[in-house]
Amino acid sequence: MGAILALAVAVIWSTNSWLSERFTETTRVRAELRLALYSGNILSELQRSSVVPLLLARDPQLISSLASSEFSTTSARLISAEKEIEAASIRLLDISGRVVAATDRQLIGTNYAQQPWFVEAMRSRETVFTAAPRVTGGTEFVYSRALRQEGRPVGVIVVEADLMKFERSWAGISDVIAVADSEGRIILATEPRWRGLTLDEAMATRDPPSAIQRAFQLTSDWANAPPDAYLRGVAVMRAQTRLPFRGWRMISFTSYDSIRERVNAVLALEIMGFAILLAWVFYLMSRRARVLSARYRRESVELRALNARLSREIAERERVQKDLAVAEQTLAQSSKLAVLGEMSASVSHELNQPLAAMKTYLAGARLLLQRGRVVEALSSFQRIDDLIERMGAITRQLKSYARKGGEAFEPVDLRAAISSALSMMEPQLRARTVRITRTLPRGTYLVMADRIRLEQVIINLLRNAIDATRDAPEPQIELMLTVGETAVLSVRDNGPGIADLDKLFESFWTTKKPGEGTGLGLAISSGIVKDFGGRLTAHNAAGGGAVFEMQLPLYSEDPRDGSRAAE
Repeated sequence: MGAILALAVAVIWSTNSWLSERFTETTRVRAELRLALYSGNILSELQRSSVVPLLLARDPQLISSLASSEFSTTSARLISAEKEIEAASIRLLDISGRVVAATDRQLIGTNYAQQPWFVEAMRSRETVFTAAPRVTGGTEFVYSRALRQEGRPVGVIVVEADLMKFERSWAGISDVIAVADSEGRIILATEPRWRGLTLDEAMATRDPPSAIQRAFQLTSDWANAPPDAYLRGVAVMRAQTRLPFRGWRMISFTSYDSIRERVNAVLALEIMGFAILLAWVFYLMSRRARVLSARYRRESVELRALNARLSREIAERERVQKDLAVAEQTLAQSSKLAVLGEMSASVSHELNQPLAAMKTYLAGARLLLQRGRVVEALSSFQRIDDLIERMGAITRQLKSYARKGGEAFEPVDLRAAISSALSMMEPQLRARTVRITRTLPRGTYLVMADRIRLEQVIINLLRNAIDATRDAPEPQIELMLTVGETAVLSVRDNGPGIADLDKLFESFWTTKKPGEGTGLGLAISSGIVKDFGGRLTAHNAAGGGAVFEMQLPLYSEDPRDGSRAAE
């Protein structure tokens, strides 16, 4: 179905483009031929009318009638000449510009002394052509020539060429025709409102198409080349030719409707053929669907039974997964408490030192009080208070680490979290010779996290690094904090590295010996970091050893409203 539809679209598109281009070119050629015919007719009429003034200016009867002011038979002679040459009108003017004889007797006595064709004819010895607006509307095309007697002008003969008949003949065609002079002014047009305007002004006399009309036009001409212009809101083709007469031009505008109709007729046949093909394909598909439906009905009973069995298995699997989640949480807490047990022996040593110092300070304070040295005794009591605060900090760390941690996130200083984790790991670090290198930038860098769980992640990474460097001749652990768009804490060791990076963060996968680890530390740490909106990754360093990177988004105060937001 998709292939047939794609083929139909491709064929219809290509056919539309090819036929539109071909029919458009044919229409354009016909329009140009029509313009050549019309321009030839206009030139023929102008050339025929241009000879008449020359002949009549040499007529001795007309010259003698002007000299004697006797015009009784002159009009009849002009009417006879008009019928022979089929001119629009012929007028004879005396030297003052008054009509003394004319084919239209109503014009006799009219004075045209101010008309340009009369003034130019009196000044020139040649025939003068003038296209001037007619008082009654339209344009009159006049050939005028002075009649001379003994070298002096005695009158002017005026012959009007009948070009308006071409406008009347063009009215019967669908094209819009216009003739413009050398200045671009329209002097002949099938649109009467265009006369006297430039072509741009004439096109603007019509209201432009609305957005809906333009959208409908673009939809109907979806595969055509862009039209030359819009006339009355309809796309039209423009053709133009030059008349070899005073720089005149003839322009025609042809509608695309005939082209669209011919193209649509062919496209309709193609669409019908593809519709029949699609109907045949639908029939084959429905027949195949009936066969498949019968087979599906036979298999429905087996599928229902299988569905019931799968539902039972899914319920059992969900129950097992819940039990597994509880077991994982219990193992994680057990692992943390095991670490706490390892640390307790060393922490007891840390508590013994302040206790011994407190005993010494109390003995000294008693002796000072006996001697009356109260100020120095108070100083000893202050030292005892500091030692008590230190002991309280050690016990608080153990108590906070023993808790599972909450979900109340708050801004936590990464530097302080690292220092706290190192402080809690201090007993284990003292039990072995391990070189710890810290590279921390100055300043306070906050992240949105649970402080206890964040310290748990750092402690897990330190424990893994300590275990990895157990067999190294010179164990080294490097902690590096870099801050950019995010905060990245890198924990690097010089151990043997990681053999299988793909399984590193899977639950219960570990490289330690049985009894030394549960394989949950890194999996739990990765989940905690994801809860904080960051990620925990690992890779082998180029110089040996493993590198764990904890990336967390920074937390800063938004200066625009004073609220805090995570970056």
